[in-house]
Amino acid sequence: MPLSPDILFTPFRLKTLELKNRIVMAPMTRGFAEGGLVGKPQSDYYRRRAEGQVGLILTEGTVVDRPASRNEAGIPYFYGEALEGWRETADAVHAADGKIAPQIWHVGSVKSSSTEYEPDVPFESPSGLFAPGQARGVVMSEEDIADTIAAFAQAAGNARRLGFDAVEVHGAHGYLVDQFFWSGTNKRTDGWGGPTLRERSRFAAEIIAAIRQTVGPDFPLILRVSQWKQQQLEARLAETPEAMSDWLVPLVEAGVDILHCSQRRFWEPEFPEVDGAQGLNFAGWAKKLTGAATISVGSVGLASDFINVFSGATAEPAGIDGLIERMEREEFDLIAVGRVLITEPDWVEKVRTGRFNEMQTFDPAALHRLY
Repeated sequence: MPLSPDILFTPFRLKTLELKNRIVMAPMTRGFAEGGLVGKPQSDYYRRRAEGQVGLILTEGTVVDRPASRNEAGIPYFYGEALEGWRETADAVHAADGKIAPQIWHVGSVKSSSTEYEPDVPFESPSGLFAPGQARGVVMSEEDIADTIAAFAQAAGNARRLGFDAVEVHGAHGYLVDQFFWSGTNKRTDGWGGPTLRERSRFAAEIIAAIRQTVGPDFPLILRVSQWKQQQLEARLAETPEAMSDWLVPLVEAGVDILHCSQRRFWEPEFPEVDGAQGLNFAGWAKKLTGAATISVGSVGLASDFINVFSGATAEPAGIDGLIERMEREEFDLIAVGRVLITEPDWVEKVRTGRFNEMQTFDPAALHRLY
């Protein structure tokens, strides 16, 4: 008999953020923002998940005001004319008694894996590299770096002004912020690089500090981080807890409230050589080392990880007893759910009411519509 999901439905409070449950909608690129603008299709899409009782909705990645910040034509902007559509989206979610935060993003030198889109100017990154030894785009100048930091801060300020409940910075999966973290793509010898992870974290820390100065002390700030990169799935930034402290503690000190710790499979231990095969996952270690609240994520509710989506594979529903056990021992604070919420906007309510027999198979065909 499945374990009671009650722990998932306890409130969570941090600064001005008050959530009715611990379930977060993970940010997932949908690519339906024609001309970079969002409108009723997006507001209806997010409203449906709020009506389905998701505690906090993180939007798809939405890019900051830089010339080459996106790598697909359907990725939404979070500046200029697009902001009015985002205001309407936030209002629609709030009208359904939901909470919502935009994920703000810059793709760096990552080219789309699904389209031939090219920006009008070259991609930019710390060292002009897409992956170790693979050149793409241009090396960012000091002016480029300063302007990018300012663009993130401006986007976060707009999120607060538009009435969003928090903001998330995308610092994971091999995109720009993560390219500064990663020694394989950050070969700089100035103050934005260096041999240590702490040194290479400066760019992210400066973004966080600039955002904090812009939004004030009480607006919740989330940072998404990952060990793995889409360029190299087995990549690891921090091989030890000590290295993870060097990476994450300065970011929390700069102003991060919640670390959103992305794994492909949330149940896998981060450092099994330290605490065993049933040890803490990435979010668990991040919480232990920094004291910050954490979100875990990675193939929740499905039997295979999301990488299989790109080969067109379906995914069968999976139980969540392991998740419940980790939540009950307070390993992490919140859990983000991705693909299941694309096909099942009411997945949260099904979990709450124990309707596990009604869970649907995830079909990648669902990615081709916005429902």
